[in-house]
Amino acid sequence: MDNLKFKDPIFVTRPLLPPIEEYNKRLQEIWDNKWLTNQGPLEREFQAKLKEKYGLKNIETFTNGHVSLEIALKALDLEGEVITTPFTFASTTQAIIGNNLTPVFADIDPYYYDLNPDNIEDLISDKTSAIVPVHVFGNPCELDKMAKIAKDYDLKLIYDAAHAFGVEVNGNSIFNYGDISMISFHATKVFNTIEGGALIFEDDKLIEKFKALKNFGITRDKEEVQYLGKNGKMNEFEAAMGLCNLDLVDDAIKERKLIYNKYLEELKDLEDEGILKMIKPQENTKPNYAYFTIKLNSEELKDYLFYKLPEYNLFVKRYFYPPCNEFPAYDFEKNTPIAQDVSYKILSLPIYAGLSLEAVGQICEIIKTEICNFNSKKF
Repeated sequence: MDNLKFKDPIFVTRPLLPPIEEYNKRLQEIWDNKWLTNQGPLEREFQAKLKEKYGLKNIETFTNGHVSLEIALKALDLEGEVITTPFTFASTTQAIIGNNLTPVFADIDPYYYDLNPDNIEDLISDKTSAIVPVHVFGNPCELDKMAKIAKDYDLKLIYDAAHAFGVEVNGNSIFNYGDISMISFHATKVFNTIEGGALIFEDDKLIEKFKALKNFGITRDKEEVQYLGKNGKMNEFEAAMGLCNLDLVDDAIKERKLIYNKYLEELKDLEDEGILKMIKPQENTKPNYAYFTIKLNSEELKDYLFYKLPEYNLFVKRYFYPPCNEFPAYDFEKNTPIAQDVSYKILSLPIYAGLSLEAVGQICEIIKTEICNFNSKKF
C-alpha cells in the first residue's frame, strides 16, 4: 500500500484560481471604485462578458446558486406542487420548500441519472405548477421531451444547471433552455466566483423583478418595497474572481477532458467485467467534464472503497447520498428505486485542472488493488 499512497491528500475537487497578480489588479479596481456590492461596475462587466461569451439574452447574478434558484421560483409566482428529482444536492429540494411549494419526486434515468421525463406525466395533477430538472454532473436532460411536457400541461420549466457551466447542446448553451436556468459559481464547480450564482432567462419582464427580489424586494424606479425579497446580491469580490476565471475556464475544461478520458481508459477493464459503470459523454453535446463518477455493482463495494481509500490519502465522495426523498428532515414518499440504487452505489473520483494524468493512473491502480482485496476477502 505504501508505494501507492499519495504524499499529499488528493481531494475530489480543487478550486480554479487565477494568478494572484491578476486578481490583485481587479482588487485595485474595487479600491479605486469604492463600490463593494449592489450592482457594482465589476458585476455589470461580468454579466456582459458572460452574455457575450455564451450567447445569452438575459442574465442576473446573485450571491450564490441557492438564492438564485429560490428567487427564480419566487418570481414565477408558483403555487402547489413542483415535480423534481431526488438525485440532486439538498439545495434543489430546499429551494422548492422555501417557497412554500411541495416537491414531488419522479425517478431518474439509469444512464445519465437525470430526471426521467417518462416518469413525469403520471405525477402531474391540478396542483402541479412547474418542473425542476437537474443537469446532473453536467449531463443535459432530455430537453425536447421536457419542453413538450411543460408546454402540453402549461407548466413552468426551471433548470437547475448548477453543474453545467460551459456545456453546449447542438452548439447552443445549455443555459438557453427552459423558462429559467440557474447556474452555481460555487468554489467546487468547473467555474467559480468563490461563491455566486446566476439566472439565465428569455422573458424581459423578469429583469427588474429579479433585481428587486435580490435586494429585499426594493424596486429601483420607485425605491420602495414591492415584493418580499432576500439579500441575494453578488459582491464585487465575487465578480472580480469571475472575471479572472473567465480567462482560464476553457483551458481548465480541456484539462478535465484529458483526465476524464484517462479514467475511461484505465477503468475500462473493470467496466467490461461488470464491476463498475462509467458515464460516457452524450452525442451532440460539448461536455464540461465537471465530475467523474463510478457506479459500483454493490453497495458493499462502494462503502468498502469509500472508507478504505483515505488510507492512501485519496478522498472520494458519495454524491448524491442519500437521495433527497430520504432526508431525515422531511417525510417524503420513497418511491424512486433507480435514484436509490444509484445513490447507494456511486462514488465521485478526483477531477480538476491541475490533477496530473500520472496521479489519475495512480488513483485507478489504487482502486483496482482494493477491489481485488475486497473480492478476495469476500470469497
